Amino acid sequence: MTAQQHHASTPRNPARRLGEYRTFFTGAVRNPREVGAATPTSAAVAATVAQVVPTTGAPVVLELGPGTGSLSSGIRERLPAGARHIGIELVDEMVAHLRENAPWMEVVHGDAGDLVPLLAERGVDQVDAVISSIPWSLLDDPDQARILDEVVKALAPRGAFTALTYVSAERSSGGRRFRKRLEETFDEVLTLTTWRNLPPILHYICRRPLDRTIG
Repeated sequence: MTAQQHHASTPRNPARRLGEYRTFFTGAVRNPREVGAATPTSAAVAATVAQVVPTTGAPVVLELGPGTGSLSSGIRERLPAGARHIGIELVDEMVAHLRENAPWMEVVHGDAGDLVPLLAERGVDQVDAVISSIPWSLLDDPDQARILDEVVKALAPRGAFTALTYVSAERSSGGRRFRKRLEETFDEVLTLTTWRNLPPILHYICRRPLDRTIG
């Protein structure tokens, strides 16, 4: 049995899932701006996100704001042997939870706005896929620009950037600003919606940065 098959066949532990919800809500109450979500995302969302994860070679896949790891298992199932899975998480409770429950992920306690130096400290100059659960619609303009600029600098030329947001958040002022910023930054911006999540999740899948400097 390959590592990939083993990951796919491992059932979710109900007690662990309950622990994820407890950790998530503790972090959300203490850090509402950083967490920015109502509930952990569903397996259906994780399956959609995992479509951008390379299944061959030795890719480096990065999660921004992995939280309790509700997307991480779906990503892990697709990763080939020799891949690196790095998660950058700002909230203390989430970092502790991930380090205990996802020992296979390289968990970095830090700010996504410092992405390039955080990766450099780990010997990484480019990543093949970036999956973001950061609450972009809640960020102001400078923070959106700063973090997205770091993503573009770190992303390999043929890599993909995926960002998640609630369908309802897309219509907010922050959501509209983020959509416009993506369209100004990437040559290709596709959208998918996962309706089997409460609330429904919108996926932005972006490729081919137009410019390495974002204004």
